[in-house]
Amino acid sequence: MTTPSSTPSSTPSSTPSSLGAFSISLAVADLSASKAFYTKLGFEVAGDYAEQGWAILRNGTVTIGLFQGMFERNLLTFNPGWDANANPVESFTDVRELQAKLEADGVEFQSKADPDGEGPASFVVTDPDGNPVLIDQHV
Repeated sequence: MTTPSSTPSSTPSSTPSSLGAFSISLAVADLSASKAFYTKLGFEVAGDYAEQGWAILRNGTVTIGLFQGMFERNLLTFNPGWDANANPVESFTDVRELQAKLEADGVEFQSKADPDGEGPASFVVTDPDGNPVLIDQHV
C-alpha cells in the first residue's frame, strides 16, 4: 500500500512496491582517494561529508555512496521515500511495511527497524550470495 510520504502506511501489503532510490554503498579505505578515482570516471560529488567519513557521487542516473569506516562490506542500498536525486516522493511504502512483508515471507534480518516507530528507519537483509541489502528510509 502506498501512501503520502508524510504519513507512510505500516500495514503489510501482499507485494512491496518500489524500494525507492537505488545506490551502491561502497566501504572505502581512503575517502579522498576514492572520490578522486570516481570523479576521474565521470562522477560528480553530490554531497561531501568528509568530516563524517562519507560522500555521495552521481553520474547521470547512477548514484554511489563512499563510506570510510562505516560499513564492513559494500551494500546494495534502497531509500524508500526518495527519488534518484534524494528528493522526497509523494507516496512510498514505509520501511516498516517492507520489513513486515519480508518477515512474513521468512526473510532473515541482520538488523531491523522498530516496527512501532515512525519516520526514518532502516533494516538490513542478506541475499543468498551473502550480499548485504540496506533498506534505509530518511523521511
